[in-house]
Amino acid sequence: MTTITDSPDHEVDHAVAAALRAGTAWRRTPAADRAAVLDAAADALAEAAETLWPVADAETRLGETRLRGEIARTAGQFRLFAQVVGDGGYLDAVIDHADPAAVPPKPDLRRVNHPLPGVVGVFAAGNFPFAFSVAGGDTASALAAGCPVVVKAHPGHPRTSDLVARTVRAALPSPDLLGLVHGFDAGGRLARHPGVAAIGFTGSIAGGQAVQALIGERPDPIPFYGELGSANPVVVLPSALRGDVTALARGFAGSLTLGVGQFCTNPGLLFVPEDDRLLTAVAEAVAATAGGPMLTERIRDGYLGGLDRLAGLRVLAEGSAGAGEPEVVPRVFTADLAEFAAGLPGIAEECFGPAAIVVVYRDPGDLPAVLSRLAGSLTATVHALDPAEAAEIAEVLRPLAGRLIWNGWPTGVAVNWAIHHGGPWPASTSPAHTSVGSGAIARWVTPVAYQDWPEGLLPPELRADNPLGVPRRVDGRLHPGK
Repeated sequence: MTTITDSPDHEVDHAVAAALRAGTAWRRTPAADRAAVLDAAADALAEAAETLWPVADAETRLGETRLRGEIARTAGQFRLFAQVVGDGGYLDAVIDHADPAAVPPKPDLRRVNHPLPGVVGVFAAGNFPFAFSVAGGDTASALAAGCPVVVKAHPGHPRTSDLVARTVRAALPSPDLLGLVHGFDAGGRLARHPGVAAIGFTGSIAGGQAVQALIGERPDPIPFYGELGSANPVVVLPSALRGDVTALARGFAGSLTLGVGQFCTNPGLLFVPEDDRLLTAVAEAVAATAGGPMLTERIRDGYLGGLDRLAGLRVLAEGSAGAGEPEVVPRVFTADLAEFAAGLPGIAEECFGPAAIVVVYRDPGDLPAVLSRLAGSLTATVHALDPAEAAEIAEVLRPLAGRLIWNGWPTGVAVNWAIHHGGPWPASTSPAHTSVGSGAIARWVTPVAYQDWPEGLLPPELRADNPLGVPRRVDGRLHPGK
């Protein structure tokens, strides 16, 4: 078995330099050809599933079913971005024709998005060895935009990272379009490298702040798109008690413990009415769950540290150890609303893993004042049978999260055109952007306006005949294109 070693500085420099060279031709590659390459990368990942999942399972212990599903999702991301590139809407092409009779006279102005002029650096996540790693959404969207990529592999699955990189490179016109480096120091070198134009990151708040600090050492600031920590509050309103309370409790327990709680959309806060029937159902549902091994020692230590921080609260329920002597078990604490409010903001910090706080309230009118003090999250959820009952709560939650869920659970993120996977700090560093779905490409493009530019020198998307058939806004009116 090949030993994966950390990448010294010269290897990081070589990867970035090679990506820059390959990126020159890639930026000029027609959209239809880029889309074909992305589809080919998707096919390569799907065809390699039999080889990929056993390597990932040996490093992560996530199991065949989960890993096969994640490979399919990863391939699906590439296919989605092939559609995004073919559609052309992400270019945001705009034309305002000249009007010399206006006072003052209006010049001819045309604007379109271009790929960032450099390499996109990606810091892979530990909890998704495929979908948020070497071939994850950051990489797929950056390649779609026309940018080369260098990934800093996660130490939790280095061999998987190498194998995925080889698989995707085989489908690219140049293997240098996707560089891969390993090691803590390599990440620092990548973040500070002058050839890197932007960074995508998925991980902990502390890790994201460390990368942000490295970027701050650069003489030139670059954008940092980090997906960090999220408590993902769930609010159960009194009308929900008229429904199936047992199913509600089981839904919470299942979402909380999915993947041993190692999901960024894990429901870490559950606000419930004071109701013995519901509390009993939640306790029983959690007690019926089992623990499991966590992905890395560092993640496990972080989870245990979070439990220590919550140790002053009452334990509502604890899952079983399960088979195979797992490293952690699910644990749910409880507090009344006043107690919880007194502990803010620290009490509401994410405990990454299968842990949550059930916050009990007596009067739903007391909720808005407390909910408004929560930090940003990727998601916020409301359970109710009466929409009118949730009107005020919805207004409070809307600015706190990037995705609002009705009578559902936050784990499970659709990869499509409408998803927004981001949120106010600390959920992400840029709440206007998403790391999942078609909108993720917006992070890797920048607009350029052309004033009175000769037709022959304009990008094809801005020429009068619109040879690529992209959607455009012309003199204020939207034209759908081909």
